[in-house]
This record gives sequence, C-alpha cells and structure tokens, in this order.
Amino acid sequence: MPRSNRPRSRREHARDEQERSLDSLIAGWRRTETRRGVDWNVQPISAPQAQKEYACPGCGVMIAPGIAHLVVWRADGVLGDQADLAARRHWHTHCWRIG
Repeated sequence: MPRSNRPRSRREHARDEQERSLDSLIAGWRRTETRRGVDWNVQPISAPQAQKEYACPGCGVMIAPGIAHLVVWRADGVLGDQADLAARRHWHTHCWRIG
C-alpha cells in the first residue's frame, strides 16, 4: 500500500498508537511452554520495560533495572489465575533456557 503524505490529525495519530499498543499487549510475545509436564506462561520483558530489580530464582543473582529478562508463571495452577500471577517470578533469559 502506498504511503500517504497528507498530514495526520492528533486524534488519528493517538488512535493508531492506542491500536498498536493494544495489539502488542494482546500479543505481547507471551507464550506457553511445557517443562517437566507443567505448563508455564512466559512473558519477555524488554530492557526499557525492566524498571525494578528482581532476584532470579535460577541463579540467585539480581536482575538489574534495564536488563531484558522473562516473567514466568504457571499456566495450569490449581489455585486459579490470581494465585498463579501472584507467584510469578522474573528469570534471566539464559537461566530459564537452561533450567
């Protein structure tokens, strides 16, 4: 599709931005992985999104703000989605991959 050179209004620009951010939230690169018979939700966190410090359960080393990593929680927990989300953990990407 050819590019339009007409100026865009702020409203159109804001609506496009909202649609893009909504799409990224819905898709969000989140995936489900199965490890040792357990289903896990895995959500990548980019370096700009990483705002706080977390301890990686794989190696015990702190994940500093600004370091890309993964957030992992059970996808098939028996206590429900709220409990699974409350028990989510932040992992170094490498630690999750080898764990």
